[in-house]
Formats: sequence, structure tokens, C-alpha cells
Amino acid sequence: LFCTNKLRKAVYQMPTENDDSCKSVAFALQRLFYDLQHSDKAIGTKKLTKSFGWDSLDTFMQHDVQELSRVLIDNMQNKMKSTSVEDCIPKLFEGKMETVIACTDIEYVSKREESFFDLQLNVKGNKSLYESFKNYTSPETLDGDNKYQAGNHGMQKANRKVSFVKFPPVLHLQLMRFQYDMYSEGHSK
Repeated sequence: LFCTNKLRKAVYQMPTENDDSCKSVAFALQRLFYDLQHSDKAIGTKKLTKSFGWDSLDTFMQHDVQELSRVLIDNMQNKMKSTSVEDCIPKLFEGKMETVIACTDIEYVSKREESFFDLQLNVKGNKSLYESFKNYTSPETLDGDNKYQAGNHGMQKANRKVSFVKFPPVLHLQLMRFQYDMYSEGHSK
């Protein structure tokens, strides 16, 4: 985030003068960005993580990167509301995708366009980022326990496909190195 100049400038413009300096995520992020920009020494993130409300034990727990990213971006968007930089995050990170679900045995198609600010791509079994994107957009069959609820037609076998309508100027990717293993009830690499 720091390396995205437009975002960094917008972070500096978030109003924080009335914030509690120990509890404000926005203020801690401004301080972190300032230190990164002006210091020639290693910079710690302890004040930022403390502003999330994490105690010292929480900092040693593994947190989901996408969840942390979403909390951070949501917090910045809230702080930027009603300011000159209100539309900064959507302009930089918002893309659009369309999901089409087509039933195979009846004439029923559902289309939904939605925004995204980041994408989770599986890397396991993929040799390249291109292959991860290809798998993300490949059709998926909804069958068996995973049939599609097609309104008045009930549960139906269907194909679901995702396509990208618009990519944002800054594409934020979350590379999923771990997958949930139902047998061990945990994550595996």
C-alpha cells in the first residue's frame, strides 16, 4: 500500500487531528507511512497492530492476510468519507466481475455483476499466475449437494462462470497458499 503513491498521499490527507493516537488505525498508518518515507532504519509495525486493538499475545497469532487487508482498507475508506480523497480507494482498487449461472437441464440463467477490491487466487497446483487466473475463471459445475437454487424451479444442476468486466488500476491479489482440508479440519499447504 505504501508504494502506491496516490494512496499514500490520500492516507496523509485523512483527518486524524481529533483521534486518539493510540487507538486510531488511520493515525498509526499515517505515522508508519511517514516513517517509511523518511527513515533510513528498519520500521516496526507495533503501533499499527496495537491500533487494531491487538494485545501482545494477538501479535504472535497468525492472522488472515486478506482479513487484515479488508479491515485496513475499510477503515481507510471510513476515514476518507466526506473528504477530498473520498473516492481514492475505489478509483485505485475497485474492479468489476460478472458471475453467470446457467442451468443445464432447464432454461434458466442468472447474471450478477459485483465489485471487488482484491482477488483470492489459488496457487497450489498452478505453475503461474496466468494459470491461477485461468482456473479462477474456468466454469464450475454445480451438482449433487452443490446444486443451484433456481427460484421456482428448485435445485438444479448448473454451470457457474466468472468473468472480469473491469480491472482496477491497482490489482490487489491474495495468493492462497493454504487450502482447507476437511479430513484434518485444518489448513494444508
